[in-house]
Amino acid sequence: MRLLHAVYNRVPEPVRVLLRKHRELLRFAVVGGTCFVITVAINYALKLTILTDKPVSAQAISVVIATIVSYVLNREWSFRTRGGRERAHEAALFFLISGIGVALNSAPLWVSRYLFHLQEPAVTRLTQEIADFASGMILGTLLAMVFRWWAFKKWVFPQADARPRPVRPTRSERAALRAAEAQAEQDRAA
Repeated sequence: MRLLHAVYNRVPEPVRVLLRKHRELLRFAVVGGTCFVITVAINYALKLTILTDKPVSAQAISVVIATIVSYVLNREWSFRTRGGRERAHEAALFFLISGIGVALNSAPLWVSRYLFHLQEPAVTRLTQEIADFASGMILGTLLAMVFRWWAFKKWVFPQADARPRPVRPTRSERAALRAAEAQAEQDRAA
């Protein structure tokens, strides 16, 4: 986190104001980027090994795994101050919305493969893989991301500041607190 703060402090003030204003969206994007990498890695691991004939299944499985990671990261980081629901209800809504997101994510790949027939032997392996990546990884992810952002804020984490973060004292406040505790200890010992 120190690295992030160091970079943040070097950004010009007008940009910092913009970053502060949209920090929830930026955190959501970082979580999304992380989960995108997880999705791509698992998808290709499955697609190139045990699910060679089932690319939509490989993508759906990879998206489900990334969704579990996404829940933890979004709840504890992106939307950490939002809430307003019991945890079980919140999780159920998160996974319901994410399930819809999985369908939205998989739909462009399904269309590419089975409606447009962009698969071997109708096209070359390279064309198939480019079409899979463009439709499944890029278009599908963007579609699902926009839907999830809207739905998470509307239904899963509807109330801002429902889980306020405890305010951490600054370095100087911590030093003053330690000094006061040390003085109190000395007074008790005397």
